[in-house]
Amino acid sequence: MEIFNGIQQAIASKINNQSTISNWKDWKWQLKHSISTIEQFEKLTGINFSEEEKGKLEKTLDKFPLSITPYYASLISQENYKNDPVFIQSFANANELNVLNTDLADPLSEDRDSPELGITHRYPDRVLFHVSNVCAMYCRHCTRKRKVGDVDFVPSKEQLQKGIEYIKKTPQVRDVLLSGGDPFMLPDSKIDWLLSELSAIPHVEVVRIGTRMPVVLPYRITDNLVNILKKYQPVWVNTHFNHPREMTSSAKEAVRKLADGGFPVGNQTVLLANVNDCPRIMKNLVHKLVQNRVRPYYLYQCDLSEGLSHFRTPVGKGIEIMESLIGHTSGFSVPTYVIDAPGGGGKIPVMPNYIISWSTDKVVLRNYEGVITTYKEPDHYENKFCDRDCKNCNLELNLQESDEMKSLGIEKLLSDSDKSISLIPENNERHNRREE
Repeated sequence: MEIFNGIQQAIASKINNQSTISNWKDWKWQLKHSISTIEQFEKLTGINFSEEEKGKLEKTLDKFPLSITPYYASLISQENYKNDPVFIQSFANANELNVLNTDLADPLSEDRDSPELGITHRYPDRVLFHVSNVCAMYCRHCTRKRKVGDVDFVPSKEQLQKGIEYIKKTPQVRDVLLSGGDPFMLPDSKIDWLLSELSAIPHVEVVRIGTRMPVVLPYRITDNLVNILKKYQPVWVNTHFNHPREMTSSAKEAVRKLADGGFPVGNQTVLLANVNDCPRIMKNLVHKLVQNRVRPYYLYQCDLSEGLSHFRTPVGKGIEIMESLIGHTSGFSVPTYVIDAPGGGGKIPVMPNYIISWSTDKVVLRNYEGVITTYKEPDHYENKFCDRDCKNCNLELNLQESDEMKSLGIEKLLSDSDKSISLIPENNERHNRREE
């Protein structure tokens, strides 16, 4: 029989002294009892604030709401909560009201790149489909703080249909990213309907879902949800682990279900001051991710959203972390470090410089150890000038998948899919005469 750990038991019994482990693992129960006030937080965690601190925190919550699942709150270390990465990411901070003149409400210009409410079309072949404004937990470092928690804009089915119609009439869109808020806050039936509509669009090749549920509410990843997603492959899932302590047994179970369901799972980490701005922490995180079949995808420089200045690190800290990963661990454990350009320029990779110098026939490089080496350029490479005359190009431009089922020899005659009735040896005189 499954039992609570001590902290979970303490929190659950304060919510309701009749609570059971099945209540605790019910994602709807978790949402129903989400922590949204300072008083609730103090009662359930045993962490208390002074009246002066509460006054400052209340002002923060007036602008940026609070929502923490009991599950995620149970991960906070009471003894050292001020330095706890779970607490820092989930609980309000008076520094959020420090808005610099370089801070932006919409730093990525998502609203300006929105041809239809809920759609951001920035890159040529893909769109972000904003399907929910609510999350199981409101991350204090969220780049969309202007939107999350806005219960006045939870897209209706009619509004979502308008986004679907935009995708239908835009044939260059081959990739749709469902984002929010958190798409998994939608009921199963709505997720099923959305994926059904998108999968019926011929030019949509892949659907991605961005979610933090495996981190903050892993019980949302139910067998029923996985079975719904399975119907609409290919579906890719990206989640958002920022610290190794978030990879609990429940989180492992959630990503196991997704990986076993056949979904490629990636992770997008945000570089956060006093949370994970340490090479040792980041290496441990990526190792825990790959152990659980989650591919480190992006390491984000913290955006210029309002009130996030206390989370931001210098770019040099990110470069230092990348230097500690590249060559020092498996290549598939290394995320791409990016800055999401203010003004809507998109993700720009920022990496250590491994090219030291370059001439017409040699490149001088260094490796992760500091070894300096050369790569000899080819002497006789003929640069191919592309004049866009694809008809007369000698490259193989038939880009359709190769047919693996071509029959040869007697197999060809026996095959029902091939209409050949005979095999003719080369240089058969009778057939040569026919051709003449």
